[in-house]
Amino acid sequence: MFTGIVEEKGTVAALQQVETGAQLRVQSSFTGEVELGESVAVNGACLTVTTVEDDVMVFDLLHETLRLTNLGELKSGSPVNLERSLRIGDRLSGHFVQGHVDACAKVIRYDRVGQDHQLVVSLPEEFARLMVHKGSICVNGISLTVAELGESDFTIWIIPHTHEVTSLSVVEAGSRVNLEFDMLAKHIERLHGDR
Repeated sequence: MFTGIVEEKGTVAALQQVETGAQLRVQSSFTGEVELGESVAVNGACLTVTTVEDDVMVFDLLHETLRLTNLGELKSGSPVNLERSLRIGDRLSGHFVQGHVDACAKVIRYDRVGQDHQLVVSLPEEFARLMVHKGSICVNGISLTVAELGESDFTIWIIPHTHEVTSLSVVEAGSRVNLEFDMLAKHIERLHGDR
């Protein structure tokens, strides 16, 4: 379980294709504090630390993970959003995030407006019912608030701090971002969707 509050912007050391999928190596300042088997959200995808080497965490990515996320598009030097799992007693500054990416979506626009940025993302039709105006959405592991909700897209306003300390600093029109829709909305739909 995560909160969508990015702990650190890490750097991809390498992404290597292997028979079972890929191996992702990420540099981070907190690598020395993680243990084998620990969960870390990388761009919003919950991954398991399989090896720790100096300042590098290693993750094994299955083909399914590569299919459902943007992690397969990473290159050496790419910034990634990192968050360690929530501990009992921590503040929940974002919202409940599982690290289970629901879909990838294209960025339509990411423009600077004054000091802020306006992020417009395409909305996959099959998930539109899970979004509400002023509700929460997790984009590349960042807990954000929906400012505007259209039929086929949504808009989020990004403050300078969030732009600078997350991988949004390299996002542009055409980029693909990982989306995780609100867990509570998914449970409510499951409970009431068949009626």
